Amino acid sequence: MESLQNANEKTVFRWVLGISVFVLIAVIILNRKILPRPEPVPDFAYLLPKLNAIINALCSVLLILSLRAIKRKDIVTHKKLNLTTFVLSSLFLVSYIAYHWMAEETKFPLDNPLRTTYLTILISHIILAAGVLPMILLSFYYGLTNQVVRHRKLVRFSFPIWLYVTVTGVIVYFMISPFYPK
Repeated sequence: MESLQNANEKTVFRWVLGISVFVLIAVIILNRKILPRPEPVPDFAYLLPKLNAIINALCSVLLILSLRAIKRKDIVTHKKLNLTTFVLSSLFLVSYIAYHWMAEETKFPLDNPLRTTYLTILISHIILAAGVLPMILLSFYYGLTNQVVRHRKLVRFSFPIWLYVTVTGVIVYFMISPFYPK
């Protein structure tokens, strides 16, 4: 029985690694402008950053509510909130990739006095977003398979990072949005 569990764990770790690497490669390809963009850029593409900020804001609220639920030992609500947050974050990822494929990158102006602050927040956001994905996936696996001790140990790290990423996603949007085209 234990060897079957070890085999399942290896499969899960492979899936988590595969998904994480796939997402990272997709984002790198988009930033390198390897794929051709649609011409002209569809009008809806310019709505995606605002949608992404809304999704990030919702995820921030849901993560805080989830923490509150688990502190009250309301496991059912905790799971529902986390699953909703996961679905919204997945939708965010699809929207983010679509926007960066279709639209030109918006640059924060060089002469803006907030540029250093913006870049500091953006860089920390990007690095932590890339790093937290496998942690989130494993946290979900441990939670959904009732491996509570492992789930708790990992969530001590993944929760604050995921919350930071969702909050800074909204901040980054508000800082760059005045410079978007259209």
